[in-house]
Amino acid sequence: MKISKGQKAPEFSLFDSAKNKVSLADQKGKNIVLLFFPLAFTSVCTTELCNVRDNIAFYNNTNAQVYGISVDSVYSLAKYKEEQKLNFPLLSDFNKEVSAAYDSLMETFAFEMKGVSKRSAFVIDKEGVIQYAEILDNVGELPDFNAIRQTLDNLN
Repeated sequence: MKISKGQKAPEFSLFDSAKNKVSLADQKGKNIVLLFFPLAFTSVCTTELCNVRDNIAFYNNTNAQVYGISVDSVYSLAKYKEEQKLNFPLLSDFNKEVSAAYDSLMETFAFEMKGVSKRSAFVIDKEGVIQYAEILDNVGELPDFNAIRQTLDNLN
């Protein structure tokens, strides 16, 4: 399913790295930033998520909750979050259902891995409507953080 601005965000429930269940439905009233990333412990993913870590004050000031999502297990994500000192939740889409629902599932990744999340970014408003969608085919590229910030600024 193609995801685009203006449509209702697909609902989901995933476990975070602390083994808490997080549901999109429970986030009403907040702006949400979903950052799908291929794999923990890889260089571009680390650059992306550390950028968010280092700029978390901006997201907090725009009433935005950031979630990183990958197909890694909750255990891998917990170790990764600890090592990188990430200050926002990482969600495990181990079963790949949410990545698929957001059109963010790669058929084949490096080393013939199948079913890894594409690098993508979504901003969901307080009513659960997608206000920004970016799905990258090149995993070496980073999301357009300026566009994400502009979208969040416009929502406030």
